[in-house]
Amino acid sequence: MPVVSYGILVLTLVVFALQWLTQGFVTSTLAYFPPLTTSEPWRMLTVALVHSDRAIFHIIFNMYSLWVLGPLLESLIGRARFAAVYVLSALGGSVAVLWLAPLSVVVGASGAIFGLLGAFFVIQRRLGGGNVQLVVIIVINLALGFVIPGVSWQSHVGGLLVGALCAYVMVRHRRADQQRRQAVLLGLVGVGLAAATVLRVVL
Repeated sequence: MPVVSYGILVLTLVVFALQWLTQGFVTSTLAYFPPLTTSEPWRMLTVALVHSDRAIFHIIFNMYSLWVLGPLLESLIGRARFAAVYVLSALGGSVAVLWLAPLSVVVGASGAIFGLLGAFFVIQRRLGGGNVQLVVIIVINLALGFVIPGVSWQSHVGGLLVGALCAYVMVRHRRADQQRRQAVLLGLVGVGLAAATVLRVVL
């Protein structure tokens, strides 16, 4: 059973309900605003739990994508690795926003969702499966981020790249005797994102 996928989905829906009940308090508390990175760095991750409370299709699209992609990817790589991909991709999306759109307010799990797409692309290629349709989906959704006002394409790109990188680490070090190295390298991805965050803050 894809416990992590469904757990994230349920948690996100609960938070969305709280957004409505608190009339914006939860949204403003968990959304990511780059100038607050130093004082409230956890927002770089909690951003993946909150969505636009004015555009219902925002959370519908992200949670449907998680419902479809999550169980499949989690069954391929396991719960812990799936959680790592999701969290690191969400962080990667925030880091991209910090660097490329430092004055924007961002909400949504799109960075993490694009990370799942990137990871699935890399793994599918490794398994020798055809992924033309997946490429089309990725390209279309990336393009929409550039043409629809208010959509953070920066988060999409950041999440996609980090998810793909995590999957590359996994497929290159998938043997039983390489599991420790794989874990270390995934940890280094997190360290790299943290370093990029600190570098941008101090510049």
